[in-house]
Amino acid sequence: MARKPTGKQALESYDATSPAERPQGDRWVTMSNALARAAHGLSLAEKRIVAIGVSRLDSTKPLPFGTVPISRISAAEYAELAGCEPQTAYEALKEAARTFFERKITFYEPAYRRGTKSLRQTMTQMRWVGSAKYHGGEGWVELGWFPQLLPHLVDLKKQFTSYQLRQASALRSVYSWKLLELLTRFESTGRAEYTIEDFATAMEATEKQRANFNNIKRRIIEPAVKELTEKDGWLIDWQPVKAGRRVKALRFQFKRDPQGRLL
Repeated sequence: MARKPTGKQALESYDATSPAERPQGDRWVTMSNALARAAHGLSLAEKRIVAIGVSRLDSTKPLPFGTVPISRISAAEYAELAGCEPQTAYEALKEAARTFFERKITFYEPAYRRGTKSLRQTMTQMRWVGSAKYHGGEGWVELGWFPQLLPHLVDLKKQFTSYQLRQASALRSVYSWKLLELLTRFESTGRAEYTIEDFATAMEATEKQRANFNNIKRRIIEPAVKELTEKDGWLIDWQPVKAGRRVKALRFQFKRDPQGRLL
């Protein structure tokens, strides 16, 4: 997928003491494909804060050795993205500062065979941030990114997913936002296919939902497709791929409204 234009952006543009140089409408959220399909472990409010913070990073450039960037997100930025009142934004930032350090990303490397030996799926977990600081009087939170996460956010040359921050502004579901990321990864072809295990993991489906595909269909897929269609101008056709009576994968065909309709 081609890199989206990012304009002039230096390290100090996402330093904790510097404001964002560009409005949200011109900013992009870029991450590695591995991170896009991982389980993020975030609430909707936390997802918004992470997206704002990631949009402040320059995904095209490496960081100086030993540098850990700190992104400051203000209540005004959050309120603009979420379309909420300032007081709601203050509370969201305050709560995020309290909970962010415990939020974990879960990466899964699929099971495969090496010669005649079958190797099991590998799970890796890491944090989003190494520190989170909230300043109540001024209404901002500072996120110090977890060092091992940085290769998934900066100096990305290939295998990355990128979308405009404003695309997610109208979304009210983590499932919709996650589906946006999973589809955007394949935007150049308009076709995506995920095994049901990978999809359920990325969506953080509950054990009850995993036990019955109809629950994933009704609780996750259909509402997410509906919201992306109505609020972000997608046309999405999906179907389950079966092996006998069991659903083994999900196949999506999709395209964006050429007029870029946003509500």
